[in-house]
Amino acid sequence: MKNLLLLLFSAFLIISGSHAQNLAPAKLIWADEFSENGLPDPNKWDYDIGDHGWGNNELQHYSKADLKNARIENGILSIEAKADPAHPKGYSSARLVTRGKATWQYGYFEIKAKLPEGVGTWPAIWMLAEENRHGGWPKNGEIDIMEHVGFDPGKVHGTVHTDAFNHSIGTQKGGFTMVETFQSAFHIYAIDWTEDKIDFFIDGEKYFSFANTGGDYKEWPFNQPFHMILNIAVGGNWGGQKGVDKNIWPQKLEVDYVRVYDSKPVY
Repeated sequence: MKNLLLLLFSAFLIISGSHAQNLAPAKLIWADEFSENGLPDPNKWDYDIGDHGWGNNELQHYSKADLKNARIENGILSIEAKADPAHPKGYSSARLVTRGKATWQYGYFEIKAKLPEGVGTWPAIWMLAEENRHGGWPKNGEIDIMEHVGFDPGKVHGTVHTDAFNHSIGTQKGGFTMVETFQSAFHIYAIDWTEDKIDFFIDGEKYFSFANTGGDYKEWPFNQPFHMILNIAVGGNWGGQKGVDKNIWPQKLEVDYVRVYDSKPVY
């Protein structure tokens, strides 16, 4: 009996060791460390441009390749929203996108950032589908890795939007957690996106998970390539619910790095 137990234990160790060897470490597949001063790398980032409200009655004009709104200094990307009388609605900002430059279907997305503060700020780190396969928003899906509205300081949200689950009909799926030093310290905002679910993390702590329902694209459109977006909006339907404080500008979303892995790293 003792010999049998030893034999079984040895077999277990061999199988376990073989399994562990088959678990490949996470591979970094895309990154921007913002190491070169000046404008964001045009090989990695493009811009959305304009002041038409972006579907949310926002006030800012998004500029293109303008250092006053998007620049790298000392290893940090700063996206800066400013009071700007050169534009009819009085504000300028930037919205950086990897559309046409880099897209991903599944992976672990990690962004180290420090957020702006003040009533009327609405920074976001998020993702949209690269192609219009199913029709207008939100049919192709939206993944909000991080959103924060200044009138509710420290409450950081992670949300998904689909045709079946979205804020316009009050069915969006999301979670939130409090980050007391959101404006004074860098924190790591991340998602782990697989075929089965999207998990949301802040500083390595999971606070929300959205599971693949097994339904069609109306519930799970997240089986196609998405690109990343970094921006600060001013006001808008959500960010401007309590107005816009005219005395807080400029405000910056500061990003230390963006890293994309093929799977969740083990730290």
